[in-house]
Amino acid sequence: MGPTRPATLLVAGLAAAAVSWLMISRFYGNIPALPWLPTITIAALAFLEGYVAVNTRARIERKPGREPVDPLAVARYVVLAKASSLAGAIFAGTYAGILGWLLIERTRASSNDIPAATAGLVASLALVGAALWLERSCRVPEQPDSEKESDKPDK
Repeated sequence: MGPTRPATLLVAGLAAAAVSWLMISRFYGNIPALPWLPTITIAALAFLEGYVAVNTRARIERKPGREPVDPLAVARYVVLAKASSLAGAIFAGTYAGILGWLLIERTRASSNDIPAATAGLVASLALVGAALWLERSCRVPEQPDSEKESDKPDK
């Protein structure tokens, strides 16, 4: 499994933005006001993943006072990070498409939905950033050359 590619996240976000733009322009009059609960949930997940990234990095580097990390837990964190970065990109694209349409379509209802759409976009981008940070934090640090040579068996 390789690191998450930015192009994958960009394509997912752009596709979600296009679909949400089309859907919101067609059905905006039939939907209720944008809810805040998804934004709060996404922001909480971003915060949690940021915390796990800091904690995991310290445990992998074996900083004083930290227990060694379980390799299976790190693998699970990587899977969580990869899934969250893709989900965050899709949510960011969705909120960007909605926000773009709301900024162009200036009505009283659309003006009331702009704060929720903006907060959703910011929270989604925070989730993408935290997920990529968690994924990077799970990498095994490079060993210095002196340790690499001492690990090799003598002939």
